[in-house]
Amino acid sequence: MGPVRRWSTGGADTAFYRWQAPPGSSKAKPDLKTCFIANPRSGHTAPRLPELTRRVRRLGAELRLTDHPGQARELAAAAVREGCATVVAVGGDGTVNEVAGALAGTGATLGILPAGSGNGLARHLGVHGSWTRALDLLAAGHTRPLDAGRADGHPFFAVAGLGFEALLAERFNQARRRGLAAYTLILLRSLRAAEPRLIRIHAAGKTWELPVLTLAVANASQYGGGARIAPRARTDDGRLDLCALPPLRPGNALCLTWRLLTGRIDRAPGVLCLQGAEFLVERPGNGPLQTDGEVHPAGPAVRFTVTPGALRVLCPPEREKA
Repeated sequence: MGPVRRWSTGGADTAFYRWQAPPGSSKAKPDLKTCFIANPRSGHTAPRLPELTRRVRRLGAELRLTDHPGQARELAAAAVREGCATVVAVGGDGTVNEVAGALAGTGATLGILPAGSGNGLARHLGVHGSWTRALDLLAAGHTRPLDAGRADGHPFFAVAGLGFEALLAERFNQARRRGLAAYTLILLRSLRAAEPRLIRIHAAGKTWELPVLTLAVANASQYGGGARIAPRARTDDGRLDLCALPPLRPGNALCLTWRLLTGRIDRAPGVLCLQGAEFLVERPGNGPLQTDGEVHPAGPAVRFTVTPGALRVLCPPEREKA
């Protein structure tokens, strides 16, 4: 199961226990526990492990570290079986995906301490900035429903997609270096290798056929880092937002990039945006599929669906941030 760190709750700050306290109660029940699950390989986690250890210890919670892909899901499921009412994912969208997937349908609440390269879901929900601010938001105890998407059977909570973005995710995951500079270099190299493909989209009894560079199906508004692929998306509306970008040409590359970064990609010429509870996408052959940055092999037909209110997530009470 991997390394697990536990501490006594005696004398610890009980703010995190109060997340689950009944209305009007001055003390939370001692059996309502909180567990932090951290991926040391996510973005900025490794150099901050000593700080994370101190913070978790002060909160009287538990810290469990992953050491291989997929283990965050295993640890989260184990934490729920052991009675944890809140499980906090410490890492990027991939770590959040694994933890949220394990919590869906269990009644346990998801918390996010963002420490990845993009942090798309956390940014969308307004859980970003310093760890101190993020922990204060979590301790405030406000929750909202979080829909769960599925792409070819794989869960996603931020964005899933085909085409260029899946190729980019695959290459980035294989890279030894992280950070903005490494990501930019991989992006430019991937653009040279990307080939637009003719795809068909079936939704609500209608069919669209068009060439695309990349196709995203989003639950949240952005990939991360401010790149907003679905500006109208909400994580609690029971719908997915599909966005298909046309092949890049000298005349549209700058416009598409600018609108992606300013939250106006849905107004760009040649971009198809749809909303719905289910999409079936057909392409000429097999290829990679990305779900929250994790890459899977997929066939020529990929179905995207959504489960409304699959779990609850701790986030600010104000309107969702795009």
